[in-house]
Amino acid sequence: MLIIGLNGSPRPDGGTARLLQTALAAAAAAGAQTLLLHAVEGLKGQKVPFCLHCSSPCSGECYKDTRLAEFFNLLCRADGLLLGSPVYFGTVSAPLKAFWDKTRKLRKEKMLLNVVGAGVVCGGSRFGGQEPTLETLAAMMLCHGMTVVGDGHYDADPGHLGACIRYGEEDDGFERAKILGQRVAEVAWATQHLRKR
Repeated sequence: MLIIGLNGSPRPDGGTARLLQTALAAAAAAGAQTLLLHAVEGLKGQKVPFCLHCSSPCSGECYKDTRLAEFFNLLCRADGLLLGSPVYFGTVSAPLKAFWDKTRKLRKEKMLLNVVGAGVVCGGSRFGGQEPTLETLAAMMLCHGMTVVGDGHYDADPGHLGACIRYGEEDDGFERAKILGQRVAEVAWATQHLRKR
């Protein structure tokens, strides 16, 4: 059982990364192997760091033998995926969007089908666009046929759409991230038979 956190922030140790680490620790406590990846690291070395839709269907030629190919190989092994982003102008960060847009080949090959997913978000203000950003993360995962989880846990609340915080505040967002990480692991264990690899 592998649960991956993908940090869409350019900061490897900011609020988004800390939320992901909290969720991954809870997934590990539930018996999963965990790994934290940073989108900006995956995009290093890309001649063009965003998708140009250069082929249809996607051949993956633009990232062949690169760090991004290594990251995508890891994603293809994941049973669960926690996407994390800071809020930039009411939506996901450019590094995360660029990274995700390049997953077209994975989508064509259904590599993330039935992978359990959830989102965590860090905003700069109390009402700084966290929920629309969580909705965008969910839409990104649903386009791959992933199983997106949020609220509905039987004894605790991971947040309606996922866990979020205001940057710099140690509020209940971290507690929600723990619950969300546990929920992703639980649903990943329960749906393991659906991922045919």
